[in-house]
Amino acid sequence: MTQPDFPPADAIEAAARRLLDGGLAAFPTETVYGLGADAENAAAVASIYATKGRPSNHPVIVHLAPEGDVAYWAADVPPEARQLMQAFWPGPLTLILKRAPHVGTWVTGGQDSVGLRCPSHPVAQALLSAFARGKPGGQGGLAGPSANKFGQVSPTRAEHVRAEFPDEVAQGMPVLDGGAAEVGIESTIVDLSRLDQGVGPVLLRPGHVSAAQIAAVLGRPVSRPDAAAPRASGTLKAHYAPHTPLELVDDARLARALAGEGLPAGRVALVAYAAPRASAGNIEWHAVPGDPARYAQALYARLRDLDGQGYARILLQAPPLSAEWDAVNDRIGRAAAAFSLETTGLQDNTVAGGPRDH
Repeated sequence: MTQPDFPPADAIEAAARRLLDGGLAAFPTETVYGLGADAENAAAVASIYATKGRPSNHPVIVHLAPEGDVAYWAADVPPEARQLMQAFWPGPLTLILKRAPHVGTWVTGGQDSVGLRCPSHPVAQALLSAFARGKPGGQGGLAGPSANKFGQVSPTRAEHVRAEFPDEVAQGMPVLDGGAAEVGIESTIVDLSRLDQGVGPVLLRPGHVSAAQIAAVLGRPVSRPDAAAPRASGTLKAHYAPHTPLELVDDARLARALAGEGLPAGRVALVAYAAPRASAGNIEWHAVPGDPARYAQALYARLRDLDGQGYARILLQAPPLSAEWDAVNDRIGRAAAAFSLETTGLQDNTVAGGPRDH
């Protein structure tokens, strides 16, 4: 992959100054683009929620520079957290830890835990370092949920952010262009905030760093969420959805669709791994990679592209139900749930307990 022309240092410094002044700035990470604000500025973080239309009890992740001190943000940094940081930071892993007393509940959704991660993208790291240098004691963190309207498809390119927030961009919000996101879906989230209660590591959201990789580092299994698990970013039953109705189809439903059964009038996009057999005249096939990492990298950009082509529906062939596809299945399951909930009158915007609630 050709490395893009990254923003010059003065553009990064200007974005950092805007953040220090309480404004917003969009920045690239290896996962998706984030909408950043000073995590210690309640008004700035409130501006993120207002701009995105995000529920106030839905926590945001605090992004730290590689030189940042996790102990500034967490009341306790257990050995398990240090092990995972050593193995996967900088990178697409978020740790949920007990928040330090001075960390505002405006980034935690009112909870006593806080999500922390250190992104690996060089532009994100440069911005975080420049921002932290302007903070007392050099300890700065950016609240940085995905830079899109709440519940919609996350942005993996700078042009996605500009299209999502044209008014904010027109008013001077910086959008730092770091090229296409390498991972393409949001970070893995692991809860370590209840180890002192005898609750081991819990996977709240699957991602590029797998549960098996985490278990291998810690030497113990990683559990699925229980009823008392903290709320975490991106764990609504319906999330990551395009505007065009999306239907996740198994092999049986795919066969019926190819025969023209249950399709709306108008053009229908079929996102599948192999060219389908003879199909109804209004179905247009779009190939996707058969490898889960490459599929994840392309997923959101593909959905955004299809969203702008006037399709009546998007049919998405269901991937295998294997551990390698866990993160992809999580995202597309939530995207499809947005429409199944709407059509049944059961739209639910409460925060789910974990990644398997849909």
